[in-house]
Amino acid sequence: MAWERSIRLPPAVQPQRDVPRLGPVASAAVVDIDMAPGAPQLGRMCNRYQPGERQRIQDHFNARLLREYNAGPPTVHPKEPGWVVRIKDGETVLEQMTWGFPMVLRGKQGQPLKPKPVNNARFDKLGAFWKRWASQPDHRCLIPTSRYAEAVGPAGKMTETWLSLKNEPLFAWAGLWRSSEEWGDCYTGVMTENAPELADIHDRSPVILLPDQWQAWLTTPLEDLYRFDTPFPADAMEVEATSDLWARPKMKGKAA
Repeated sequence: MAWERSIRLPPAVQPQRDVPRLGPVASAAVVDIDMAPGAPQLGRMCNRYQPGERQRIQDHFNARLLREYNAGPPTVHPKEPGWVVRIKDGETVLEQMTWGFPMVLRGKQGQPLKPKPVNNARFDKLGAFWKRWASQPDHRCLIPTSRYAEAVGPAGKMTETWLSLKNEPLFAWAGLWRSSEEWGDCYTGVMTENAPELADIHDRSPVILLPDQWQAWLTTPLEDLYRFDTPFPADAMEVEATSDLWARPKMKGKAA
């Protein structure tokens, strides 16, 4: 693919925050994670994607399956299991984690509320809110993706629009992961600005990494990653607008 990413300089490093736990007036941190206090993570950012079939993922990334897992959902929503590729003990491995870092909000009386999944991380916040994980290569990962969806249209009538790479069955979405008390190992996808031609769909998109960029994302220092903070070319994307309403399907039971 004949194109180059422009280099964006890193933002000024801000004081590092601890594990996300917000009070009712923590507005600055709320802005960092694109989430209004107490609001569910639905609808406006990339909140569903399809990873593809496990064996194809394993072959594409040349990764060893860490252990046996259930198949997982064909379309992944926040707080559901999805596939993650990372380096463990010098080896590329494939495993399942929960999509979304648990964000613990607090009520008016200071009581902890049910955690919300923060499934997207802004690239321009990797040196601030997300620095605790982004600065450590061991806490970076690749999220195998065949396509992802955005909600398009007026409120209440939003429909699914799916985006994928032309002539590519899979791609790597740059991610971060950590262990949590609430959900065990979990991950979040890193977002950057969208190509101007696709801004009517959303102003941001996943950070899409080509195979020759995987190693850099998983191993190099944080300051070397800002070359990836740039829109992926619109002419390399396949856009499929649908009439399917943007509504999360109801779960009919627990996975075996």
